[in-house]
Amino acid sequence: MLNAIEISPKVWWVGGIDWNERLFHGYTTERGITYNAYLIMDEKVTLIDTCKATFSDELVQRISQVVDPAKIDVVITNHVEMDHSGSLPVIHRIAPNAAIYASAGAGVNEVRAHFGIEATPVKSGDTLCIGERTLTFVTTPMVHWPDNMVTYSDVDQILFSNDAFGQHFATTKRFDDENDLCEIFKQAKKYYANIVWPYGMQAHKALEAVKGLDLKMIAPSHGCIWRSHIDEILEKYEAWTTYQTEEKAVVVFDSMWHSTESMAREICDAFIAEGVSAQLVDVKTTHISDIMLYMCDAKYVAVGSPTLNSNMLPTIASFLTYMRGLSPKNEQRIGLAFGSYGWAPLGPKQVYAELENAKFQLPVPVVAQQWIPSEENLAELQDTVRKMIEAARA
Repeated sequence: MLNAIEISPKVWWVGGIDWNERLFHGYTTERGITYNAYLIMDEKVTLIDTCKATFSDELVQRISQVVDPAKIDVVITNHVEMDHSGSLPVIHRIAPNAAIYASAGAGVNEVRAHFGIEATPVKSGDTLCIGERTLTFVTTPMVHWPDNMVTYSDVDQILFSNDAFGQHFATTKRFDDENDLCEIFKQAKKYYANIVWPYGMQAHKALEAVKGLDLKMIAPSHGCIWRSHIDEILEKYEAWTTYQTEEKAVVVFDSMWHSTESMAREICDAFIAEGVSAQLVDVKTTHISDIMLYMCDAKYVAVGSPTLNSNMLPTIASFLTYMRGLSPKNEQRIGLAFGSYGWAPLGPKQVYAELENAKFQLPVPVVAQQWIPSEENLAELQDTVRKMIEAARA
């Protein structure tokens, strides 16, 4: 029998742990995933979220460690995406009289569309008394679906925060202070960069609402519960949701015969020479979701491709497509397009066009090198990067 974990008096973690999942929505989850669900034992037995459908048995077993699942009175669906709500039909069959709550409009409609189940609508500021506790709902649309909301328990001072503040990180230790904090912050940043980043403005509004709460814990739908480092994760979300950058550069490239690679290495060294820390990334060896982790707070992004069949390389096109979908619409990042070619510089030009479409600032023209760059050509890249940095700092 799988055990529930009491995270606060009469509040239990009853979710599922997927140790082996390595891909979620196109990004790598090298540390696995948890699907967090929470059970509150009050006059009304309340379940907050469920699990991915394949973890229904784990969910039911853990709930059964605390109470007969048929005695559940209330189910709160903070988010209908099926890694959160996939086990809702199972709970509905076991406890058919349990009242289900979801956000007005989108949440109720999505529960019906996914499962044919009716839910009671709630909106921001609505409350639900479950006995000793009163739950307060705050809708957080587009963080990262239209239906999203968070739930706050006043007695426990716990914010059940849904996707916000989450991490894809499988562990049996439920709290931030029980795990490697550096790894948790890394996974929180990677989660933000690959899931929440396009909705920074909406996430910032949700963050402002959170700041007014007395918090002992933030309990997200994925990963560890924050209890000892709440201020730190709020500070990081403040930076991420306001698109703050650091004096860092990411140089992303692919290469066929090392010409573009030589340019990438020179560009990376040029940033370092100007006092800007730099990360050199070969897309052949680094997954695009990890590149977004590096990009999340980097001010400078240089992207290089040679020309193949009158196009940039497919690997670079894939990265740029993924990046464009995640790129916030009002950020101020500085871009550089570069690469090599044989008889037409179409690859680097296409990179430039994609960066332009993604609203990057492009203070210098595309840098296209025919055939193999000479030492003089590479030295010129130092000047190019210097001009780029000077323009940005001006």
